[in-house]
Amino acid sequence: MKYIMNKVRIIMLLSVMATHWAAPANAEEYQDSVVRVMTYNACRGATYQGQPLSQSARMIELAKADIVGMQEIGDNIPKLAELLGWNHGSSFLTRYEIVDQARGIGKRPWYGIKVKMPSGQHAYAFNAHLPSGPNQAYQLLGLKGGYRTYPKIDTEEEAIAGAKKGRGKYIDRLLKLMKSFVKTDDPIFVVGDFNEPSHLDWTDAAAKAGHHPMKVAFPTSQRMIEAGFTDSYRKIHPNEVARPGLTLSPVYEPKHPDHHLMRIDYVYFKGKGVEATYAKIVGEDNEHADIVVSPYPSDHRAVVATFTLTETSK
Repeated sequence: MKYIMNKVRIIMLLSVMATHWAAPANAEEYQDSVVRVMTYNACRGATYQGQPLSQSARMIELAKADIVGMQEIGDNIPKLAELLGWNHGSSFLTRYEIVDQARGIGKRPWYGIKVKMPSGQHAYAFNAHLPSGPNQAYQLLGLKGGYRTYPKIDTEEEAIAGAKKGRGKYIDRLLKLMKSFVKTDDPIFVVGDFNEPSHLDWTDAAAKAGHHPMKVAFPTSQRMIEAGFTDSYRKIHPNEVARPGLTLSPVYEPKHPDHHLMRIDYVYFKGKGVEATYAKIVGEDNEHADIVVSPYPSDHRAVVATFTLTETSK
């Protein structure tokens, strides 16, 4: 009996030790040097197909995001921030303190925030939502989809020229805003619905695999790379054939006759001492997403990237 009681005590002690000392299932959650940045096109103010705002709040919580750049959120961002108990800017939600904000010019202004993390580290985030049409991918395939009818095009050169004409000035404005707002080498994140595929996706390999009609060196993603940014999803998942990371759209089947599925939602990063460690798709089921929320509250899958800050500045 004494032996049995001693054994029980040992088991109980080990259980207590495990409770207090075992590493958490996701150890990165408790590190000040980790930040998760998310882009989310909320579609119709995060009420797509009658979904309540609470479903988007649940999605953000499941993604364990710290900073969320939102598109198409409309006037609902304060309500969503209240549901989460977070801070918010014009197009951002964050659990961090917002210490400064910036706004660009024009009918489609870009927004930026400067946040202060619990460690005292500062970081910047910018949100982009580029024009949806003309959509060069649809033009190449002769598809209308949800866009107006635009003339069909047949070459990579036409696609590049059309993309530059449709979105070039907006990227210029974004980079100009960034230059005027950021005066340090702290981490910078750019998120958004760019409404344009990436040159890292529309490659010869992807075309040969049947993912796209041809190789296209889309210019907007190249501009971001030239500005010193890294595409977090492609950094973590460099094989564009095996991991296409499609974000548009969970509404359509892969072989839909009127739509072409693409990755157009991005989380870019740059800065001293910032490294991408994870990049995940948030969506409707295990086949198409790494983090599943059902029913899914938008017509865009979200992207959440985890970063480790190896150097800190305050």
